[in-house]
Amino acid sequence: MDFKDLIKQIGDRVLKLKDQIHTEEATKNAFIMPFLQALGYDVFNPLEVVPEFISDIGLKKGEKIDYAIFKDGAPTILIECKHWAQNLSIHDGQLLRYFHVSKAKFGLLTNGITYRFYSDLVDANKMDEKPFLEFNISEIKDNQIEELKKFHKTIFDAESIVNTASELKFINELKQLFQQEINNPSPEFVKHFARQVYPSIVTAKVLEQFTILTKRSVQQHISDLITERLKTALTKEDEATKEQEAIQAEQTKVEESKVVTTEDELEGFMIVKTILRQKLSVSRISHRDAQSYFAILLDDNNRKTICRLYLNGSKKYLAILDDQKKEIKKEILSLDDIFNHSETLLKIAESYDKLKEKV
Repeated sequence: MDFKDLIKQIGDRVLKLKDQIHTEEATKNAFIMPFLQALGYDVFNPLEVVPEFISDIGLKKGEKIDYAIFKDGAPTILIECKHWAQNLSIHDGQLLRYFHVSKAKFGLLTNGITYRFYSDLVDANKMDEKPFLEFNISEIKDNQIEELKKFHKTIFDAESIVNTASELKFINELKQLFQQEINNPSPEFVKHFARQVYPSIVTAKVLEQFTILTKRSVQQHISDLITERLKTALTKEDEATKEQEAIQAEQTKVEESKVVTTEDELEGFMIVKTILRQKLSVSRISHRDAQSYFAILLDDNNRKTICRLYLNGSKKYLAILDDQKKEIKKEILSLDDIFNHSETLLKIAESYDKLKEKV
């Protein structure tokens, strides 16, 4: 199972089990430890994942953080865990204090559902107030999985992560700002656009009017983008479907071109039709030729196969289908031998149509 599937599996596990998890310790065991294992760390190796890591904070001695992941004998990620139902925002100060006195480059605050990764991108050796990576594991997106994958033991490179974390942090903050402005445009945001389209001074009344117009315009623009994306996706799907149909049609033509109905097959069909006309109208008896055999059908229905004729090989056969639709082949020396199977063919026709008299 690849990394993406492992993380998705943990997300599904969280949704199924969370209501049964009543303590912080249970949250660690059920959600957080499997998460660390998915990142490639041996949670049972105290040299790699140290539980209850002691971190002295000022005058406070013996303060413990839930886990510390070690690399080359030094802590590199500090992990503070909470019960899954707790709000993480009231606990980030605790991790900040641990981070400040540690040599670790990353801090992780999690309740087993929400994961927040911190570093010291703003001030060296001081944990940032805002995480550079945050996700809900039950709703994690593919791009977030790619960022998370950088923390996997096999490819972990602190310097490389830090180099991209700053960009990731600002992108996330800008996205949140955009979302906020879309939902509730600020006066500065509205004025920026109003001044470019309104020919006079932007008064308080004009600002109020443009606040509504700006919000509506942004929402309509987003709606148009989504509609355009859907149209593009549907067009591509349509083209793919048509291409597939064209390929299948071409394959059918090729197969049909290989089928040649012989005089023997037509004569065999006439013999079978002569036999069946004792019970059926000849208009109901038809044939379909295939590459390997010549089928004789009732009502032009594949599910009502009377028999199949194999006449183009070194030996000739008349084949009927049993109750499991498996062929039973009977060798015939000449076409006239088909008459020897008249009773069998009539019984098959009757079993399909339940006729005792000629229609």
